[in-house]
Amino acid sequence: MTGQDYRDLTRHSPRDVPLRATLGPETSQGCLVGPLDDRPQVSYGARMAQQPGCHTFGTDSGRVTLLTARDGLASQAGHDLTIDVANWSAELTVANDGSPSGLSVRLDLTSLVVREGTGGLKPLTDRDRREIAVKARQVLGADRHPEATFVASSFEPGSNGGGFVQGTLTLAGISRPLRLHVAKDGLEHYRATASVRQSEFGIKPYVAFLGALKVSDVVGVDVEVDLSQAAGQARADGSASGSAPPDGAQ
Repeated sequence: MTGQDYRDLTRHSPRDVPLRATLGPETSQGCLVGPLDDRPQVSYGARMAQQPGCHTFGTDSGRVTLLTARDGLASQAGHDLTIDVANWSAELTVANDGSPSGLSVRLDLTSLVVREGTGGLKPLTDRDRREIAVKARQVLGADRHPEATFVASSFEPGSNGGGFVQGTLTLAGISRPLRLHVAKDGLEHYRATASVRQSEFGIKPYVAFLGALKVSDVVGVDVEVDLSQAAGQARADGSASGSAPPDGAQ
């Protein structure tokens, strides 16, 4: 195997996913962004607690990670990848009774960063990581559809502060249902997981060596959020503001 063959091998990257994010609070259409005198106390399994209104969070308060796996006869030559979405944002709306009533997430697919690659014949170099990130954006068609979004349609509280969020993921210009499993890891720390099948969004998973090495169709999504870092503002009547923030608001 030549060095170029190996580079072609490790340049695999899937595509991904979901959920959110992107240009930061200034692009918010539903939240009036500003500091909170009291942090949003979110207890998802019961009532969300104080602070009804709209709260924004993103890269500074959490992480969105895409997890890919190898497949094919030559799978031992490739790597299982951990890819971060470096730029994302979300808006969470809490109703007057303390229950979640809205969630929207935006993901900037041009901001993918390969954080880790496990397995394979050799460890990934910095150059390998950069090349894989470029290939991932190509596979996802990020030049035509640079943003993926998730919009919640229903919330199903579960035990221990977790539950499920049902909604719609739009990726590569195609919308499909997506169900998130939410677990509460701490006082205001939450983790959401889901699986996305690339082919359902018209995405062809990366293939090398005539199919002997390929990225699995299913990509895992792992989201970690610390809501103590969220920012937002509620109107005096406790309902979320529907006006966009003024130009330049952060």
